[in-house]
Amino acid sequence: MLVRTSDEGGYQGMSMIIVPTSTPGFSVGRKLKKMGNNSSDTAELVLDDVRVPVRYTIGEAGRGFQMQMAQFQDERLWICYMAVTGARRAIDRTIEYLQMREAFGKPLLANQYIQYQLAELVADIDVLHGFLHHTAERYVTGEDVTRAATVAKLQAGRLSRRVADACVQFHGGMGYAEEMWVARYFRDCRLGSIGGGADEVMLRIISMLEGMGRK
Repeated sequence: MLVRTSDEGGYQGMSMIIVPTSTPGFSVGRKLKKMGNNSSDTAELVLDDVRVPVRYTIGEAGRGFQMQMAQFQDERLWICYMAVTGARRAIDRTIEYLQMREAFGKPLLANQYIQYQLAELVADIDVLHGFLHHTAERYVTGEDVTRAATVAKLQAGRLSRRVADACVQFHGGMGYAEEMWVARYFRDCRLGSIGGGADEVMLRIISMLEGMGRK
């Protein structure tokens, strides 16, 4: 856990510590009912006067926030890869559906407007995928890719939402039915713009890296 271990304000005085679930005072509270990602349980953790030995500190005491920020770089990258592959799969499945579904005597995919909308999304997915590969290559050589990971995270979350909305729309009434995969995708992908740092956090980081918002 990332906890405050001193009275220093802001991000100072926070440390990473291990808290065994068998520690007296620790318990799991109510399970949260989410709109999506139902295969992943999420619940409140209750800490009632919990104490652990100092030796349970991970790394250097007081540097927990910095450690967490470094970890976010990895997390945001794999979130982006999940978003890109998920979006591409959603487009492919939607194309398959539109080839099969007929309206007025021809497949829905024969509609040029639908073709162009999907083509634009595919192009955006390809651009983000290429950017991620470039970022991964830099990462494995030891470069600091904080800015690139932040940009990718912002764009991946927003692109997933656009793809999900289009897939639901092009499935028509069935896209709004719980029995269709697209309804689940619409709910699940929404977390991409929240988890690992919300869009607003990404924008703040980019602003700071660009020298904005500082006196």
